[in-house]
Amino acid sequence: MITEQQQESASLYALGALPAEERRAFEELLRSSPEVRELVHSLQRATDLMALAVPSCSPPPQLRENLLRRIQGSMATSSAQLASKSPTQKKPGFHFHGADDPSGWRELPLKGAWIKLLSLQKDQHYAVVMGKLGPGVRYPAHKHFGAEELYILTGDLHVGDRSLGPGDFHHSDAGTAHDVNYSVEGCTLLAVLPTDHELVQFAMAEAS
Repeated sequence: MITEQQQESASLYALGALPAEERRAFEELLRSSPEVRELVHSLQRATDLMALAVPSCSPPPQLRENLLRRIQGSMATSSAQLASKSPTQKKPGFHFHGADDPSGWRELPLKGAWIKLLSLQKDQHYAVVMGKLGPGVRYPAHKHFGAEELYILTGDLHVGDRSLGPGDFHHSDAGTAHDVNYSVEGCTLLAVLPTDHELVQFAMAEAS
């Protein structure tokens, strides 16, 4: 049974208004209580629906622009180094990433969101990355300038009115757009993205 205090905390959590210390304690409860997770999920969906019900307007796209600006700022210091490196002929071979290998993860300017570059195929114009969202993290609305593939490995990812879990797959055509995506419990995913995608460029710059 969900207590009145838990209901209040769930409401604040869904709005992103729960203080940091209380949020950490509440996320522990989320991991152990399916009933509370479902409550938070329903509240977040209701919040998103309320936002969609507001009459259409043209607010400044601050969230996306701020995120892109910070990613580009992180890339700027490394771009000269990348340009100065002479390309070398790469021999055919093998490359492995262990499941428990913590190296290579880069935190995005969006706190609680991480990316890891697994494979870069410049001649084929695609990259394979892993992504990770912490519990309650909401990724801002964005447009897809190239096709994208997502495969959920662990946790949950909510895309529009769809809830994706381990084993679920999602394809986005170029030219499509997503509203805010979010995870209740946190998730890890495998993604195939164009090499000019801002997340791939961020991972490349950080790795250098």
